[in-house]
Amino acid sequence: MNKKGHVLNAALLSVGLGVVLVAPTTLTVSTALATAETVAELSVPVVLGALFPDVDTAFGKHRKTLHNLFVLALFVGFPFVFDNLQFVWIGIATHYVLDVVGSRRGIALFYPFTSQEWGLPSGVTTSSKYADMVTVIVTGIEIALLAGFHFYVQSLDQTAGAMNAVLLG
Repeated sequence: MNKKGHVLNAALLSVGLGVVLVAPTTLTVSTALATAETVAELSVPVVLGALFPDVDTAFGKHRKTLHNLFVLALFVGFPFVFDNLQFVWIGIATHYVLDVVGSRRGIALFYPFTSQEWGLPSGVTTSSKYADMVTVIVTGIEIALLAGFHFYVQSLDQTAGAMNAVLLG
């Protein structure tokens, strides 16, 4: 995916997750304001996370240096150390998903141990006229999966706190 695709993904993901986290059952002014506030709160960390992996275009090897599970693990752990930006990891993870599923090249998930790039043959090239459509479809699936996790496994807005309790005893 290209930068436009990652920004589109992050923006749609912020809106979708904002609705999921607020889970309004009725449309009132207060639920609309609560949803808008949650979307605004989510948009900064999710967009930062979605754009961060492509910083490796300025140094290192693109789709290797910052496109791997080690970097994702660092950002999943970020809120445990700094107690903020708990949703940056979602932006990074969805960036990886778009690069693996939505493009033909894939990413080096296990870099620096191996430079082999992993991807699915179903993706499109970043210059394809279908790139935006693929981004929207992948984002819809990501929102559905995150909503399922949020409602049936662990509340996303409490995940960092719960993991802190488990890790720190």
